[in-house]
Amino acid sequence: MIAEDAQLHAMLTRLQLTAVRDRLDALLEDVARQDLDLRQTLAYLCTAEIEHRDQRRIAMGTSIAKFPFVRTLDDYDFEAQPAVDAKQVRDLATSRWVANGDTVLLLGPPGVGKTHLAVGLGRAAIARGYSTLFVAASALVADLAQAHRDGKLDERITFYGKPKLLIIDELGYLPFEKEAAHLFFQLVAKRYERGAVMLTSNRSVGEWGDAFGDAVVATAILDRLLHHSHVLTIRGESYRLREKRRAGVLRPINPT
Repeated sequence: MIAEDAQLHAMLTRLQLTAVRDRLDALLEDVARQDLDLRQTLAYLCTAEIEHRDQRRIAMGTSIAKFPFVRTLDDYDFEAQPAVDAKQVRDLATSRWVANGDTVLLLGPPGVGKTHLAVGLGRAAIARGYSTLFVAASALVADLAQAHRDGKLDERITFYGKPKLLIIDELGYLPFEKEAAHLFFQLVAKRYERGAVMLTSNRSVGEWGDAFGDAVVATAILDRLLHHSHVLTIRGESYRLREKRRAGVLRPINPT
């Protein structure tokens, strides 16, 4: 019996069925308890292996994505932000737009949950099998500028061009230098109709000329981003300020 077990473990290892190998006794107990026939048993063991691989793939993809925190779409308070179309968010969570290489713009004032939605949609894309990378706009531009000075711009643009989904957070919070705007354009052009992009911004697209410091470059960037795009504009009060007011730290704002 011990020799047979060792041989079975060796075969499962060779077939790379590590989840079945590591949980074999427990899985076989479940099979016996459910009184499964041979075909059902095989399906049950395959399902256990696939679920394990999916969990491992998602965990690895989430680690590579570099999200700033753990958030899911289930955690988002749609009732607190009625301006957000929950149906549209659920449709985006299917990640069809990622497969098509489209753009999603999440626009609105600080604190309304743009980054939360971006992370949640990014996690949904990973679950669907799409490689994802999250980066703050300021860090992205600084990285491209440094690469440009080091003569390695093509290398970094290739790096940011690889993920199927690139999430750029907080675009417009800090204005771009003119050179940085041109570098950002090169990245957008690299990904155009090849890889999906999601951006969060506190500025409307009409204000992006100011954010980029160059109306011509801003127009060229928007031309590509908006060609195949989905726009969510969020209006409402900051979650953080609302909680401060509930706690009595801030006085309510009286309309005038």
